[in-house]
Amino acid sequence: MSNSDTPKDGDFAHWVEEKSEALKFELGEKFPVPPTALVSPSVHPETGAQKLEEVLLEHEAPSEEFLEELAALREAPPLSDEELARQALADGGADGDTGTPE
Repeated sequence: MSNSDTPKDGDFAHWVEEKSEALKFELGEKFPVPPTALVSPSVHPETGAQKLEEVLLEHEAPSEEFLEELAALREAPPLSDEELARQALADGGADGDTGTPE
């Protein structure tokens, strides 16, 4: 009682793997994965400057440019209270309205 569509012993795992890969592809086409919040829609990830989140959260190796920028920030003098207040008043916050600084 043998069915010609039934895979042989060694072929069953291969058959299951083919079916699961086909299903993954089909589901990926129907339900694409949205980009993460760390990726800017206007800048392609490979062309943008490396960000701190990429180094810390995504475990990317820091680029030479990133390390130089970090060293420059570390060596910069601290901002005065007046400068911090000016920047806070100039920033419009989440809504972009400078009339209601955050």
